[in-house]
Amino acid sequence: MTWSLPNASPLFSLRGTIPSGMSEAPTEALRVTRRLRTDAAANRERILSAATIAVRRDGERVPMATIADEAGVGIGTLYRHYPTRPALLAALTLRSFELVLEHARAAALSDEPAPAALEQFFERTIAARNDLILPLHGGPVSHDGKIVALRTEIRNLLEQVLARGRRDRTIRPDATPIDVIITGAMLAQPLPHTADWDQLARRQARIFVAGLAATDLPRRGSGPTRARRKDESVRASRPPSMT
Repeated sequence: MTWSLPNASPLFSLRGTIPSGMSEAPTEALRVTRRLRTDAAANRERILSAATIAVRRDGERVPMATIADEAGVGIGTLYRHYPTRPALLAALTLRSFELVLEHARAAALSDEPAPAALEQFFERTIAARNDLILPLHGGPVSHDGKIVALRTEIRNLLEQVLARGRRDRTIRPDATPIDVIITGAMLAQPLPHTADWDQLARRQARIFVAGLAATDLPRRGSGPTRARRKDESVRASRPPSMT
């Protein structure tokens, strides 16, 4: 039962019900808002994808109008999302580090031995190379807090992989996350005049991981001294004793 005030509109009934016709306007407004947000997100992704291709092809000074044209958006739309060139380049760098973070997290969470997890990390990096705009590729160096945090998290995750390998003696003790990061950056940057860079990069990744294998390396200072090596060389050059 609905208890209404005398002479009051059903809109103000004690139950608080709203006539069906009155609810359609807010619902339609919500749909419009959601559609605009979806369109904005799609435009932003088109801009970043086109900018990544353009920057890798033409460098950081590629005209903003070229990026807008290749993204299929108006120049005003581009500047609405990224008012300046540095803002766009920073967004590309952030996007790239987010991709690398996904790869590092997958390696850290992998149940595979550390060497296999690192090979998977390199494989994902090679596969995503066309989407990466990173400082080690000549991209902009950014001290943005979000980017610094991403770089730190990537190093920490790769350190987890290496530490796992050190514990089970599948990774040499002197390997560092920076070694992995630099190698990954090089593998994601094709050299000119190579017929099949992906195949070549995968081979280099396997060689690098094999080189990370734990070995009984002599400790610094534990090898033979120069005097000892000279003495052994002299003795080796003498004719064998007849006695």
